Formats: sequence, structure tokens, C-alpha cells
Amino acid sequence: MMIGEHDVMLSSVDDALAGWRQGDCVIEGEHWFAYRIHAGLPATDAGRASAMKGESIAEQKVAGFVVVTQTCDIVRMCRDRPFIEVCPLVSVHDTQLQEIRRGYRPSYAILPAIEDHRLVAHLDRVMTVEKPLVATWIRTPGCTTDADARAFAQALVRKRSRFPFPDDFTEFARKLYDRLVGKHNKMTTEGRALRAIHEVRVHAEPSWSAVRVVLSFWFIRRAGDVSFEGTEWSELLQIWAKLIPPSGRFGSVRVRVVAPNNLTVEEYLDSYPLDCDHLSMRPA
Repeated sequence: MMIGEHDVMLSSVDDALAGWRQGDCVIEGEHWFAYRIHAGLPATDAGRASAMKGESIAEQKVAGFVVVTQTCDIVRMCRDRPFIEVCPLVSVHDTQLQEIRRGYRPSYAILPAIEDHRLVAHLDRVMTVEKPLVATWIRTPGCTTDADARAFAQALVRKRSRFPFPDDFTEFARKLYDRLVGKHNKMTTEGRALRAIHEVRVHAEPSWSAVRVVLSFWFIRRAGDVSFEGTEWSELLQIWAKLIPPSGRFGSVRVRVVAPNNLTVEEYLDSYPLDCDHLSMRPA
């Protein structure tokens, strides 16, 4: 191929990708996610694989892909930025979708424009592809508003910046976590109240590694919800607080429902959100 012809081809790729954005998806057609596995100890149902010196390149059929590369790098010239990162789209059931929507499962991310398909981004798996391949795909926007795009970008950041809670805290908070997840989708006052909570954050004083720790659990509500459906938040707090009585080095536990403006920026930044992945127990 002549150099000039190659430049023309790259230019056509740049033109084709000019409208692509982080969070855009491809769901039409057949798609395969490729990754390396140990030839003798596969950890997944690979679908199909080709062996090479103790390793295999496996391919698994997926529902589609979402682009996770930043928009500025997607639209940069193919010659300068030839690759794009994508994550597979996977199907989830309603309960999982609710948990992901509430931020309880940071290994996944919601794409509002395709949410009706019950498809979400599986952020644990990332594949690199060349831009000329992406240019052949039929683009389906995953985010149609600035707010949706920001939320997806924040999900990507959160995936890589999650706090590793200590093992003894994981054990300590297990009953509370089970209650929150178990009641979240129930058509009860408590279930509806949990769905009205923006997020649950935890703060440790003086530090997570201290011999004696004071824990603060903040259930962040909407600013206008001084009470919930006529029920005082204090009544609900009594239920949740009973599940996390002081024990071990967590000798003091404070539980509060707060509006966003009740927390200082410092308090928010020094605390961490609860989610399912944070509280996954190690196998015995």
C-alpha cells in the first residue's frame, strides 16, 4: 500500500470516529471479548481458545462493548492515538440492576440509553482494539445527557480508586450490609427509604489502622427529605444502628442521616462509600 493511500485510510477512520464519545456502545452484530488464560487452569468458561506455550488466547461471546477511553483520545488522530479501550456489555437481572444503579456494585456501570436492554458495562474486563475496527462498528450512544456522561465517567474513576476496607470492618458491617441489600427493593417504608438514600458513607477516626476507632456512618438523603413519608429518620436509624453495635477495636459507632449540605467537603472526602464489592468476604 502506498504511503498516501495509508494516510487517506487513517483520515477516513478519524472522520468515522469524530462523533464517538466515552460511553458509546456497539450492540448490533456478533462480538467476542479476547483475553489470555493459563492453558491448564482456566478460570472462566472461555468459549473458544487457541493454545500457545502454556497460555491460551480465549474469546468469549458478549452482548456488545462500551468505549471507556476518554473522549479527547477517541477523537484524536488515529496516527497519534491508534487504540481504544472497551469493556464488555453483560446482561443482569432486575435486582442486580438496582444495586448497580445505587452504586453498590462498582465493578459494573449503568449506561442509561441502553438500560432497557438490561445491559451494563462490566468494568473488570478491558480489551484494547485498534481504531479502524471501531470505525466499522455501528455506534449506539450509551449516555444521552451531560449528567449521564458525568455519572459514567465517575463510575470509571470509582472502579480504580475504591478503598480497601480492613477485613475486621468487613466482618463488622456484614449484618448492616445484608439488611440494606435485602430490604432495598422491598415495597415497605424501610425499602422505599433506602431507595431515597443517595449513598451510605463511612468515616474512621483517627484512622482505619488505629487500635481504637470511632466509626461514623452517614446515610446521605436528599436535601428536602427532612422526614420520610411521615416517618422520622431517627426511627429508621434505630433499626440500622442495632446491626452495628460497638465491638472489637470499633469501640464507638455513630449513625446519622444527613443532607448533603450537612457534611463538610473534608468529611466527604475523608469518608468512603459502602458497596457490595467492598464488603465481599474472603473465602475461609
